[in-house]
Amino acid sequence: MTNPWTDIRSTDLVIIMGGNAAEAHPCGFKWVTYAKEHRGAKLIVVDPRFTRSASVADFYAPIRQGTDIAFLSGVINYCITHDKVQYEYVKHFTNAGLIVNEGFGFKDGLFTGYDEAKRDYDRSTWSYEMDENGYAKNDETLTHPRCVWQLLKKHVSVYTPEMVERICGTPKDKFLKICEMIAECSSPTKAMTSMYALGWTQHSKGAQNIRTMCMLQLILGDIGVRGGGVNALRGHSNIQGLTDVGLMSNLIPGYMNIPMENETDLKTYLSKRKFTPTRPNQVSYWQNYDKFFISFMKAMWGKAATKENDFAYDYLPKLDIANYDILKAVDMMDHNQMNGYFCQGFNPVLAFPNRKKVERGLSKLKFLVVMDPLETETARFWENHGDFNDVNTSEIKTEVFQLPTSCFAEDEGAVVNSGRWLQWHWAGQNPPGDAKHDTWIMAQLWLRLKKLYEKEGGVFPDPIVNLHWPYKDASEPQPAELAKEMNGYAVEDLYDPKDPTKKILEKGKQVPGFASLKADGSTASGCWIYSGSFTEDGNMMARRDNTDYDGAGLYPKWTFAWPANRRILYNRASADFDGKAWDPERKVIEWNGEKWTGFDVPDIPPASDPHAVGPFIMNAEGTGRLFTLAGLRDGPFPVHYEPFESPIVNPIAPNVRGNPAARIFDEDLAQLGTSDEFPYAATSYRLTEHFHYWTKNNRINAALQPQFFVEISEELAAEKGVVKGDWVRVWNKRGQVFAKALVTKRIRPIICDGKPVHVIGIPLHWGFIGEAKKGFGPNSLTPFVGDANSQTPEFKAFLVNMEKSKAPVDENGKAEQ
Repeated sequence: MTNPWTDIRSTDLVIIMGGNAAEAHPCGFKWVTYAKEHRGAKLIVVDPRFTRSASVADFYAPIRQGTDIAFLSGVINYCITHDKVQYEYVKHFTNAGLIVNEGFGFKDGLFTGYDEAKRDYDRSTWSYEMDENGYAKNDETLTHPRCVWQLLKKHVSVYTPEMVERICGTPKDKFLKICEMIAECSSPTKAMTSMYALGWTQHSKGAQNIRTMCMLQLILGDIGVRGGGVNALRGHSNIQGLTDVGLMSNLIPGYMNIPMENETDLKTYLSKRKFTPTRPNQVSYWQNYDKFFISFMKAMWGKAATKENDFAYDYLPKLDIANYDILKAVDMMDHNQMNGYFCQGFNPVLAFPNRKKVERGLSKLKFLVVMDPLETETARFWENHGDFNDVNTSEIKTEVFQLPTSCFAEDEGAVVNSGRWLQWHWAGQNPPGDAKHDTWIMAQLWLRLKKLYEKEGGVFPDPIVNLHWPYKDASEPQPAELAKEMNGYAVEDLYDPKDPTKKILEKGKQVPGFASLKADGSTASGCWIYSGSFTEDGNMMARRDNTDYDGAGLYPKWTFAWPANRRILYNRASADFDGKAWDPERKVIEWNGEKWTGFDVPDIPPASDPHAVGPFIMNAEGTGRLFTLAGLRDGPFPVHYEPFESPIVNPIAPNVRGNPAARIFDEDLAQLGTSDEFPYAATSYRLTEHFHYWTKNNRINAALQPQFFVEISEELAAEKGVVKGDWVRVWNKRGQVFAKALVTKRIRPIICDGKPVHVIGIPLHWGFIGEAKKGFGPNSLTPFVGDANSQTPEFKAFLVNMEKSKAPVDENGKAEQ
């Protein structure tokens, strides 16, 4: 999320796509209503359903799920052809002028280098043409036929208003109205902000959905400014923090990578990640990757991580494939390639796609450990609950261990919201009964494993027995200790590099920020982006000073925002090439002739020449990328690919099914349905009254939304002879669900490529455990395929059939009412 929630109040136009902020993020949505009331801001909602967000929008347009790239590419095409581009921003702050290699091309829905057998690309041609100094060639006029700008114009030209209507089902007049509203924000004194959530990420091209909006915002000049940005709605505790600290199969904390097996030594590993600048004078901050990585290794293994052993580089696992995500893990279970599974704080039986495959995989494990404060369907997957969980208990041999944990209200520590704010909170009460903090449980597991390895040895016990464990109580590390460790500290006395006689930090003291981290082993930091959050001045995350300079909504003294307490990312782009604010009324930082000053921490070194150093300091070019090089597996430009199950053939690339770079296992490919057999396009969504799967254990929430339903249009209900409150069966090759029919005007059929498409909405909060009535969820029906880059499952677009049915029955044969 580039901007904080509070910054949304400074916008002129909000567009919500791939989310439903009013319902799923109601507290954050107040800043949208604030902007509407106090600034006269407008709200656009584009969604398959007429949602609660749409009910307060200035303009709403329907869209078929899974077609956002076509819609946004059409908007980009409109802005280019109607000269609604902030050209000064584009020329100086994007890679529009950089020249792409002559071998690059795009044809029939595929980029150069595609290997159909591998479902992957050789991405070597997705690169710049370099000059004799090793820098990317640049055409400041943007007229070179192979510069990024000309390639982009050609790429999006196919997405005409007529093509957008054909693919998305969005009426042409509505689409053009939205284009006009967005195009107004190409002015330097107008800003648009985008708000999205899982409606964009949960697709086989989810990363490209988001990227397309990023490109649009770059063209409008709306990245880095107040009231702008591309904002992921991750307000739930603690999804942002989860990814920050590396709880993904291919990452370590701070968005660094677990090595691949061909990266056999530290030098090889770092050589692929310390990106040197591809344009003169650029920061290319990943040049400091070695400082962050080695400081992490020192935090992990302390004295055991030395220069002589490559700072314990051999202790890290090496991946033989890109990542072992949830889809790969379940597939391994299903093929008897996994013995045990730890499930900490989530509920795979309801949260992972293709529930039958998930339960089949769990049934083949030797053991399953569930750490959770509440009873979950995953812990009870082996129980028969009639139609709601139709399994043969006697055939399931998996041993299940339940370890009751504390819940968030019983914990102390920081949670990280969408705006990257680490906000410290304190426990409201102690855990009840036998429940323990997760940190206690994990500490006990490590202490026992270490003891076993020390006693019995093993093939390679070193990473376990040498783990750095500096906590006062080894059996239960305290939140403040962990937070200090993530911030980082001096392992040795640190001296000023300009004056080796001047000590700047004593051994054992907290580092003030990530700029202090070293690559020589003299510093340790568990998560470099959190450096500065717990310094010698105290716990910055616990600050509660709500001073708001210039009414900017940035609140720099309230808690801590990573990185470096910066509230708006890429804020150098809030000022023009000379360093003056594009919009004086929405100043963020400005150049005063000697340094950058203002209301936020500059995103570039404070003394940087505004004519030399670009705003996008993590990119080697210093610019935002309209052409993303080889950074994404499925293309340097976004392409409209249909969902793997689609009601129509892709008009852009009729011979390509789904995202051509998305991984899909053979058995799951065989389970895909077609529109002949399954004619209806289904999608999942959330409700305000429930939070995922745990509030169904609360009687109040259960009473507010007691029963599982599916939402259908009046037209589809009439076609099927269904009235409101009837039981219906919804099914495909992967499974079936029984639900009450909610017949509404909020969903209406749309015309796509000349064909009427009915949409079925399926909320996800029910199961067979809890206070709410027993129900199902969309994952009984969703395909086992994920995004080509993140592997996030495609929950938002799939095919089903539907018929009127009898009520489902429980394990006693009793019909649900």
